Amino acid sequence: MMSTANPSPIDFSKVVPTPAMKGDDDEDSSLLREMLLEAERYLNKLKWCARINESYFGIGIGGIVAVFLFRITPCHNGVDDFVWVIVGDIPPLYITVDNAPNPACALDAYLGAMSEWAEAAISGKSISALPPVYADPTPENGRKLKGRLEFIDKELLSPYRSDLS
Repeated sequence: MMSTANPSPIDFSKVVPTPAMKGDDDEDSSLLREMLLEAERYLNKLKWCARINESYFGIGIGGIVAVFLFRITPCHNGVDDFVWVIVGDIPPLYITVDNAPNPACALDAYLGAMSEWAEAAISGKSISALPPVYADPTPENGRKLKGRLEFIDKELLSPYRSDLS
């Protein structure tokens, strides 16, 4: 039986191909290009990504946080062709597109996952079932991350609240 479902839940009207990516000014654009390279390096280190085929920019502030969408060639079955990658002055992380059709949803999912890590680190709970963060799970690191996440939520994500529904 042939599926009639939309093969991709992604709202491509919310992203631009990275060659067309522009920041608010030249410095912001330069920082965003550096962040794209960081996101590509992160993704290329993941064992299930054979190759990056396309990249798109969603939202971001140069040097702080950026949300990118990548179309990849997976190494094996069961891996999506598209994945979000969030990088910046925060731990990098990939987010699947299943419940994140746009960059705001991907960033919101990131904030939720990393908030769990920060809270666990602050309270001394186990982080074994949480996303990997390449920092010691100390209360100090948890508080620093929590502060960055709160800033991103307030200053970057808040104008995109309508995209979260």
